[in-house]
Amino acid sequence: MGRKVGTVSRGIRGPIIREGDDLASIVTQSILEASKSDNFEVRDRDIIAMTESIVARAQGNYADVDAIAKDIRTKFGTDTIGVIFPILSRNRFSMLLKGVAQGVKKVVLMLSFPSDEVGNELVTLDQLDEAGVNPYSDVLTLEQYRALFGENKHSFTGVDYVAYYGEIIEAEGAEVEIVFSNRCETILNYTKHVLACDIHSRACTKRILKREGAELVLGLDDILTESVDGSGYNAEFGLLGSNKSTEDSVKLFPHNSFGLVEDIQKRMLEATGKHVEVMVYGDGAFKDPMGKIWELADPTVAPAYTKGLEGTPNELKLKYLADNDFKDLTGEALKEAIEASIKEKGDDLVGQMAAQGTTPRRIVDLVGSLCDLTSGSGDKGTPIVFVQGYFDNLSDE
Repeated sequence: MGRKVGTVSRGIRGPIIREGDDLASIVTQSILEASKSDNFEVRDRDIIAMTESIVARAQGNYADVDAIAKDIRTKFGTDTIGVIFPILSRNRFSMLLKGVAQGVKKVVLMLSFPSDEVGNELVTLDQLDEAGVNPYSDVLTLEQYRALFGENKHSFTGVDYVAYYGEIIEAEGAEVEIVFSNRCETILNYTKHVLACDIHSRACTKRILKREGAELVLGLDDILTESVDGSGYNAEFGLLGSNKSTEDSVKLFPHNSFGLVEDIQKRMLEATGKHVEVMVYGDGAFKDPMGKIWELADPTVAPAYTKGLEGTPNELKLKYLADNDFKDLTGEALKEAIEASIKEKGDDLVGQMAAQGTTPRRIVDLVGSLCDLTSGSGDKGTPIVFVQGYFDNLSDE
C-alpha cells in the first residue's frame, strides 16, 4: 500500500528561551526528543522552523524606550515631527510611539482610514459612505472625525486607538495634533520632518514625500539600525517587526540569523544523516476574511532560511488534469496518468494551463504561514514547528 499521508505540521515543545541560550542545540535536541516520544523519523527535506521571537530572545535583541527616543532626537534633530500611517496595535506600536514622543516636543499623528495598513478599522466603509466622506481625497481633523463618527473602539481589543495614541503622546510631555488622511503628502502641510510608520508600502511613501518637498523622511526601518547605548538593533529592519516586551521596552526582530539556520541544518545532518531545511518565521501572510485583518505586521514572513527553501512551488493542478487532460479516465487509470504527468513535468510551469490556480508565492511565505498557524501566538508552548512531506507530491511513495 502506498503512503496515505501527505504534509504534516507538528508543533514541538521546547524550554522557555532566555538571552544567551544555545538555540541551535536546543532546537536540534527538541526535534530529536520529539521524534522519539512521538515515534516519527526525520527524513530528507523535512523542514524545521522556529519563531522569530525565540531567536530574538536568545540574541537578547531588546531595546528600551529611552534608546528609541535618543535615536529619534539624533536623527531628526527637530522639535516637531509627523508620524504617519502607524498600525493600530498596543503590541506593535504603543512602545514605539512612546519613544518617539519622548524624543520631540510635538507629534502630528496622521492616521489612515477607514483602516490601517493591515486592516484594523477606525471606522467602517458603511460609516464613511453614510457620512459622505471620500477616503481617497478628504482630510479630517480630530474634531471633524469625532463629530462624524464619535468614539470607535476596535472590535477585537475594545480600544479607541485615536484616544489611546493621543494619550500616549501627551503622557510623555509632548503636544499632539491628530489628522486623518490616506495621502502621505498631507503631512507636509503640518511639518517637513516625517517618520513613515507603514510596513509594506514604506518605500513608496518615502519616495512620494521626498518628491513633494519633505526635508527629512525616515521610516521605522531607519530607527535603531545600530545599537544605542548598548541596546538591541536590526540593521535591515530597524524597529519594524518589533513587539512590546515590558511597559518600557520592545523585543526587536532578530538579526543575522542565517548562521543559526545553517548551524541547525548541520547539526541535524550529523545527528540523523538527513538533510533538512531550516527557517525562522514571523507573522504568516494571510488575511482573516471575517475580521478583515491581514496578519502580516512583520516586514517579512521569513527573516532567515536555508537555501533549499528558496523559490516558489512548481506544481500541477490535479483537478485541472482530471477535468481536462484525463476527463475520460477513472480509478487506477486516472491515478496512473496523473502520476505520470507529475513525474514528467518540467522545472518551470509558469504560464501552462495545467498549473493555473496553483499558488505562485514564495515557499518560505507559504511554509511560514503554515508554521504560524501551527504554533499560534498564545500559550501552546510550541515555538518550534516540524513540517514533513511539504515537498512531496502524489507520485512519491
